[in-house]
Amino acid sequence: MAPTALHAPLHAPLHAPLVPPTGTVVIVGASLAGAHAAIALRRAGFEGRLVIVGAEPHRPYDRPPLSKSFLAGSSVAGRDESRLSLPGVVDLDEGVEWQLGRPAAALDVARRVVTLADGAELAYDGLVLATGCAARTLPAAAGLGGVHVLRGLDDARALALDLDGAPRRVVVVGAGFIGLEVASTCRARGLDVSVVDVVATPLEAALGPVIGTVLADVHRDQGVGLHLGVGIEGFDGERRVERVRLGDGTVLDADVVVLGLGVTPNTAWLEGSGLTLDNGVVCDDTCLAAPGVVAAGDVARWPNATFGGELMRVEHWEHAVEMGGYAGRRLVAEPADVTPFAPVPWFWSDQYDRKLQLAGRPRAGDRLAVVAGSIEERRFAATYERDGRLVGVFGMNRPRQVVIGRGLVARGADIDEANATLAG
Repeated sequence: MAPTALHAPLHAPLHAPLVPPTGTVVIVGASLAGAHAAIALRRAGFEGRLVIVGAEPHRPYDRPPLSKSFLAGSSVAGRDESRLSLPGVVDLDEGVEWQLGRPAAALDVARRVVTLADGAELAYDGLVLATGCAARTLPAAAGLGGVHVLRGLDDARALALDLDGAPRRVVVVGAGFIGLEVASTCRARGLDVSVVDVVATPLEAALGPVIGTVLADVHRDQGVGLHLGVGIEGFDGERRVERVRLGDGTVLDADVVVLGLGVTPNTAWLEGSGLTLDNGVVCDDTCLAAPGVVAAGDVARWPNATFGGELMRVEHWEHAVEMGGYAGRRLVAEPADVTPFAPVPWFWSDQYDRKLQLAGRPRAGDRLAVVAGSIEERRFAATYERDGRLVGVFGMNRPRQVVIGRGLVARGADIDEANATLAG
């Protein structure tokens, strides 16, 4: 796919903002990215009608605690959901029309109309697509009690209720970020935990086999049973799950199963809209997907100039904040003020007493070097090098190096300079 050819029609000369200051903007997705698009619009002086459409009945909330502190509580009744509130969202109350629990069903780009599942139509001058992603499931587990995904607040409530029911054995399917965070939280609650994944090491695709092996050892030391390089054969149980059968013949007893199998972008409702859909909503380098339409957050895929124009889709918290804000400003910015959206992705994950952080965009084949601390003490920083340049910095309990490294990645620092700067 060639971004330049694909998006050429969107780069026609503009002489005014995409949306007039008193027009109508519809944001589809009451998400972190959607909320920050709305906040940015108001802060940029947009005075028009602002409508936020959400499939969930909840206003935007903070998702990272769902796999950590929210599940760690001793009872659902004792969990304070107000701690999930997002700063700045309350300020939108008087200036936003909330359409919650009403998912979008179709988009007509030519007419500039969003149709909701109940048939209602919303006309817009500008549109922000911030619908995020949905958790993957396994058909073999459909309808079986005790099997959960963890994506939204309702998922977390259901899983927390099961964990509060005095289970002993939890099986997590998927050794990605969500799966490992849930495993960490469940071990902290004193539960027996097993993690299953077809990959040889946890987070191998994101961090590579060396760091994946370190993470595997961290979890083994905490008593987690790891079953790697093996898939799921099936689930046993009448109404509730009782056992998980693995492809190598292993049978794991299970009171609760959590599926951490990754996500898929919520784009099915956009089929036939005329937008380019390919592992997300494909945009140009300014988040523009069609005239008057921008995308942000987990659902958006765009060419990032910082990484040679690589088409990427990023699922992390800070990215949703930054891209949501950028997308909102993009709609009302003067053309001369528009610059490409080219951030250095950054994320963190808390597992036991280890804080994992990554800045950049490493991939298979990049050269890894530990430049500070040591793997043995599990407090270290490592760099990823490609073609002589720094493309990523990973830290385990080394936040300073990751913060500095993010700036070095942004300017394409030479690897020798970067390693010397981050050493110590």
